[in-house]
Amino acid sequence: MIISGLRRVGLFPVEPLACVMGNLDLVRPLGLAGIRCASVARTEHPVHFSRFVDERIELDRPGLVERLLRLAAAKSEPPVLFFQSDADLDLVSAHRERLAQAYRFLLPPAELLRQLLDKERFAALGERLGLPVPRTRVLTPMAEDSGPDDLGIDFPLVIKPLPHRDGRWHRLVSPGKVLRVDSPAALRTVWPRLRAAGKRFLAQELVPGPERRVESYHVYVGGDRRIVGEFAGRKLRTLPLDFGRSTAVETTDDPSVLATGRMVVERLRLTGVAKLDFKRDSEGRLRLLEVNPRYTLWAHIGALAGVNLPALSYADLTGVRRPAPARARPGVSWSWPRRDGAAARALGMRWSSWLRWTAGSDVKTNLSWDDPMPFVRGWLWPKLRAPARRGAGRS
Repeated sequence: MIISGLRRVGLFPVEPLACVMGNLDLVRPLGLAGIRCASVARTEHPVHFSRFVDERIELDRPGLVERLLRLAAAKSEPPVLFFQSDADLDLVSAHRERLAQAYRFLLPPAELLRQLLDKERFAALGERLGLPVPRTRVLTPMAEDSGPDDLGIDFPLVIKPLPHRDGRWHRLVSPGKVLRVDSPAALRTVWPRLRAAGKRFLAQELVPGPERRVESYHVYVGGDRRIVGEFAGRKLRTLPLDFGRSTAVETTDDPSVLATGRMVVERLRLTGVAKLDFKRDSEGRLRLLEVNPRYTLWAHIGALAGVNLPALSYADLTGVRRPAPARARPGVSWSWPRRDGAAARALGMRWSSWLRWTAGSDVKTNLSWDDPMPFVRGWLWPKLRAPARRGAGRS
């Protein structure tokens, strides 16, 4: 409070605001490092009620760039911009020149970013650089085709829409992120559905095994392309069980993940923050599935494990002293209890075992004892208020 008052009257340096396009898993590591935030999210999103948030911006895509620019224009120091979702990354990339005049942020070069975000171009880039990516082929279903005769890659495989998923994919092809195809006959069976979707697709060799084999490398690389902070992690559970969203994860210190991640970062000449997803094949080799050049839910547990990637990036971009370098502590866990309970049941996990694990997890989505309002006002209160609204409507 004293420092805040001194800043208001100009007797103490003003630290730039962190403008966060994301949720609590990105706000909390910044807040725990003493960095104040502006949240960019939908109305009544739990993140707006965090004690680390000083200002709020409504996440409504039309006009969002203008609102961001107005926020920055009102500050004496350019804010630092953080982005967590693919949509946020697309927006920042598309308007990088305008936003860079008002904000501080670090992105890979535009051409590299396009290659990382485009599945087809990323597959070609991976092969060209000798990265451990599964073999891929592009499919373009035509009206006269009954299906391709020979793809030149082994089954089973997964099919992904290009450039991204949309309503036609979910309605006509698959409710999930990808479609698994086990044989040429199965591919011919689904071919009419692919043709009806009216898209191009990427067919990629499937790396078999449960989602627990998915491991990740998390890194922040400074503008000089030196690695400033890194840690590794792995999935514990997802929903759905195959190709689903993470519901429980934990940090690790696997040396093979760290070494392979560094190799990929060096060959890509990456800068900024990134999450690299790998999956171990039946022989234990790590296969690179994708590179996400943005922040993710892992930022929170990485900070608790000793490597605060958002704070490191903030320090570099504002010129303040970096947090002391540290080796990440393994076993720090994150859970999404509302979804993870269903994932645990699907795996046959006993309720009592899951409850003990969840109670002991280090991070629970939207629930922190030192910052209760996101849960109370952002999640619980709308649930309690909904029945009253429905009753008023019936009256």
